[in-house]
Amino acid sequence: MRLELQEVSIRHGAIAAVLGVSLTVESGTVAAILGANGAGKSTIMRGIAGLVPLHAGRILIDGRAIENLPTEQRIRDGIALSPEGRRLFPEMSVHDNLVCGAYLRRDQTGVRADLDKVYALFPRLAERRNSLGRNLSGGEQQMAAIGRAVMARPRLLLLDEPSLGLAPAVIHVMANAIRRIAATGVTVLLVEQNSHLALSLSKTGHVLESGRLVRSAPAAELLADADLKRAYLGDDPLALESLAASPPPV
Repeated sequence: MRLELQEVSIRHGAIAAVLGVSLTVESGTVAAILGANGAGKSTIMRGIAGLVPLHAGRILIDGRAIENLPTEQRIRDGIALSPEGRRLFPEMSVHDNLVCGAYLRRDQTGVRADLDKVYALFPRLAERRNSLGRNLSGGEQQMAAIGRAVMARPRLLLLDEPSLGLAPAVIHVMANAIRRIAATGVTVLLVEQNSHLALSLSKTGHVLESGRLVRSAPAAELLADADLKRAYLGDDPLALESLAASPPPV
């Protein structure tokens, strides 16, 4: 699924959160949106998912405009969001949280098969399938949030801060899971504070500053740009060399 944003602007009341952003994510690739807190990254993700309206611009999926479609229709069309903060149902089991991701699907055989795939992707969730959401660790909650989005069987997966607050070992699990998802042909758009991680997973990167797009380039080019790293990406000690050594999805 090819995603294209054309001069997208989003406002929160009188505040301009996103200003004329245009970018493209080619079908079957992973792309990262980078920038400081408040740059507008999560707002763009919510705009693509239909959770906030556009003030101006267009969102195209495989050349078809979707900016006026309701969120439910976007999910049916193959877009799924794993939101920042995970937002599981705390009084529901892991199993039931995952099944909620498939609530618009009617292919029960396929739903059961995809549930098995999620448990294979995150074996820890299989062990915790009967545990309540509120009793999960942060890493387990993030696994469940991504698994829930995967249960929608998306063609475009939006991941908002999947490594936030996680220990390095759990970040490796997340990174490997993202690679495995992308290897199935799913297009992935990734918002990440850990820029080194995000770019090691991505084919392209897009840098935001105060709601404006200031740079789009191949991920390897962004990682190699010392001036850009100092200005926007930081010198992250958690560079995750083992991740960077792995080839990004193409």
